Parts: sequence; structure tokens; C-alpha cells
Amino acid sequence: MKNTIGESLSVTLFGESHGEGVGCVIDGIAPGIAVDEDVIAKYLSRRRPHGKTETARCEPDEFKIISGVFNSRTTGSPVCIMIPNVDVRSGDYEYGVARPSHADYAAHVKYHGYEDYRGGGHFSGRITAALVAAGGIVIPALENIGVRVGTHILRCADVCDRPFGDVAADISLLNSKAFPVLDEGAEEKITAAIAAAAADHDSVGGAVQTAICGIPAGVGEPWFDSVESMLSRALFGVGAVKGIEFGAGFDGCRLRGSAYNDALRIIDGKVVTATNSNGGINGGITNGMPVLFNCAVKPTPSISKPQQTVDFVAGRETELIIHGRHDPAIIRRICPVIDSVAAIVTADLLAMRYGTDVLLNGVGK
Repeated sequence: MKNTIGESLSVTLFGESHGEGVGCVIDGIAPGIAVDEDVIAKYLSRRRPHGKTETARCEPDEFKIISGVFNSRTTGSPVCIMIPNVDVRSGDYEYGVARPSHADYAAHVKYHGYEDYRGGGHFSGRITAALVAAGGIVIPALENIGVRVGTHILRCADVCDRPFGDVAADISLLNSKAFPVLDEGAEEKITAAIAAAAADHDSVGGAVQTAICGIPAGVGEPWFDSVESMLSRALFGVGAVKGIEFGAGFDGCRLRGSAYNDALRIIDGKVVTATNSNGGINGGITNGMPVLFNCAVKPTPSISKPQQTVDFVAGRETELIIHGRHDPAIIRRICPVIDSVAAIVTADLLAMRYGTDVLLNGVGK
């Protein structure tokens, strides 16, 4: 089982949903990076469930940094963060009865029945708490060198938020809000759509949009280590993500080249593009414009409607009604997860281009 992403700066995940806890190891991070535990707690709070339209399982996420930080600064050695699990109800899960659209059966086959099945074990969305904790270190480090990341709900069920406009201003707006939308009326409509699904014992999915601004031109590689490739590989590690598109994405495929192409200009001595259909990336390399991408987020697979499935231990078909505590939509809670993954990949790309001290000293210093 491989659980590490990154080349120069890497993050390894560990833990299970109903085990002792979850956590991460951040390796390759420069010494001297400021670590504010209040900021990490703030990011974890954004991921935690809030209100009646989200899961009743509410872990306090009282994390502990057990290595790699001294006097609130990274030491250069691996940073290990542990987040205990305290709000578990393992009796809600029955081994052998596969939950549709979960990893239960596939994991059983691959790991010969030795996997921890409780709450999805290592395949659970609970593990994303560790990613967000890592983001609580990496995101502020990026901000200190002028690189900012923001994610908002672009669509949930049939309700849409507006796309990014002034990216820098919109990221600032998102950082000031508990519910990650840009339009004022979107929160109420999205919450209503989720509540309607929950009342029907069902769930909904949607799409989120992410922007990374402040990345200089010239970061990334062509072909298989392109910026798109590196981001996509990491983002698809988040189990709910089922599709990614950059810039204009699939909608851009309906345009003619004359409408799609990003005209280049020089403003204040800097090369910019008039539009951003390519999402800030050309030939796999950043062009200095904001990197923009959308992620498709599937409906939460745990629903309390009767579903057809199999008992793979008994070798028979059966019907399942899932019990336990689950989100009718994870679209809000996934936004800080996507932020963290995007930040980790961005930091790794910058470190490969400018050296491991880039988060400490910035680009060209």
C-alpha cells in the first residue's frame, strides 16, 4: 500500500477511520517555516461538520505535532501530525456486506480480508483530516511568498455559484466566510438542496472550483510531470473526486480556436493573457496567470435508502440499508481538502523548480 505524494516536498498519510487516529508525515519541508497551531485548528474546523445537513460524527480533531517542529518553526526533519479518533461507532458496520460505491469489496480482494473495514478504514474520508492539517502548515507558507489558494462550491445538485472573477479578491472573500461560495444567495439555496436530499434519505454531489494565484511562469514540466498531471494525480487521491478539468475544460471544446485562445499582452512590463481558457498552464508549465481547475464531486455513497448489494463472505446477493452517521453532501467539507492538496502540490512544484528553501526565501531570492 502506497500513501505518499510529492517528489521534493512529500506528504504521507496514515490511519483508519475507526482506528486510534489518522495523521500525516510532511517530509522535505525547509527549516524555519512558521507553524501556528491555531491556523491548523482553523483549517480543521473548516472541514468539520456543521449543522443539520452534515454528519453527526463530529471529531474534535485535537491534533498533536510529534516531530519536526521546535519553537513554532520547522526544523527540517519530517513533520509528523497525529489526530486521534474519539467519536467512533464501529458497531454500525458489518463485515462482508459491501456498501455500493464504497471500497469494501475492492479492498477485500486486494488485501485478502486483512483490511480494517470499520467506517471504510483507510479508505474513509476521515483520512482527509490529515491532509487539511498538512495544509495548515503549507498554505500559510505559500501565502508568505505571495502564492494563494482558494476553493468554492461551483455547483451542488442544480444550484450554481458564480465562477471566479477577480481571483485574488475572490480568494480573500472565501477566506472570510464559513460557507465557501461567492454569491450571497448561494449558501441558502445549496443548503436547501442538501436538506431536500437528506429528507429523502438520499445524497447529492456537485463541483468545486479552485484557483491558485501568484505562481510565477515557468513552473512544471512537459508531458508526464505537467502541472495538470501532478495536480490531477494528487486530487484523484481524494476518493470523492471523479473528474477534473482545467481552465475552460470540457465547455471549451465547443469553441473555435479564435474564441478559445488566450491572447497575450504586456501590462506594467509583465506578460499576461487577456483570457484564461487554458487555466494558467501551457505545455504543462505555468504561464503566470492563475491556475484554475474544477473537480467533480460524487454524491455521498452512504445513503439510508435500501440498496442491492452482495455479502462477499457468504457469497450471496442481499439488500442493504446503511446505518451510521453520514453526510448527505460533502461538497462544503471537501473545499478545504482540495485547498490543501493543491497547496501541497504547488509547494512541491516550486521546490523542484527553485529548491527546497523556496517556502522560506521565496522565488528568486
